[in-house]
Amino acid sequence: MTAIALTIAGSDSGGGAGIQADLKTFSALGVYGCSVITALTAQNTRAVRGIFAVDADFVAAQIDAVFADIAVDAVKIGMLDRPEVIARVAARLRHWRPRWIVLDPVMVAKSGDRLLREEAVASLREELLPLADLITPNLPEAAVLLGEEPIRERRRMGNIAARLQGLGARNVLLKGGHLREETSPDLLLHGGEHCWLEAPRIATRNTHGTGCTLSSAVAALLARGRPLPQAVAEAKEYLTRAIAAADRLRVGSGNGPVHHFFAFWSEEKDP
Repeated sequence: MTAIALTIAGSDSGGGAGIQADLKTFSALGVYGCSVITALTAQNTRAVRGIFAVDADFVAAQIDAVFADIAVDAVKIGMLDRPEVIARVAARLRHWRPRWIVLDPVMVAKSGDRLLREEAVASLREELLPLADLITPNLPEAAVLLGEEPIRERRRMGNIAARLQGLGARNVLLKGGHLREETSPDLLLHGGEHCWLEAPRIATRNTHGTGCTLSSAVAALLARGRPLPQAVAEAKEYLTRAIAAADRLRVGSGNGPVHHFFAFWSEEKDP
């Protein structure tokens, strides 16, 4: 059987994050990708210049069209900017009941531009967190979901992950990339067990789309049948290698993308 993953997210015209990053990741990991576009963004590596919202009914229609015909193994959810879209996505997923749901609570672009409206935070917390098999917030996103100041100490991550799980998410991958440490530590709270995943901190400005890439990699590996802890560990390794290879790309003049196809593209240049 063909492993199939569905991304429900916004479109990044610069190609480094959102739907584009998700589909690249699915392909790189041997999974067929489907997509539901929730918003169009006019953005590049430096800024988000505009957001065009897709009607909530049409978002729901895309979801129904995919599930009515295609056997989706895992769903990754990214940018959902409005309460009405969040409500419709949650309703359709409750109807179709996919095996795996990975929620990346996208709130702010790498450029610093806000992607989630303030009034949508409560909807995200109440409608989607209880449906998620795994949520993948970074530390600033976790703070917004919990209504507190950003977390700056690694020692607090266990408590924060447990509180997020208390909101309804079955499992939590709390990303510690914003900590000022030599490594990039992530904490997986799987059931009641804590698992730390460490990776070297790579010196590059080309980190656009890292959150999208990690969550879609987890979804892809779940679609391929990996147990959740193994899927998370392999996804972390894939992202680390994609960041390490990012400087092989020359895309834009701001925060460029990671290299999703590092394992396939030749480093040789055309004559």
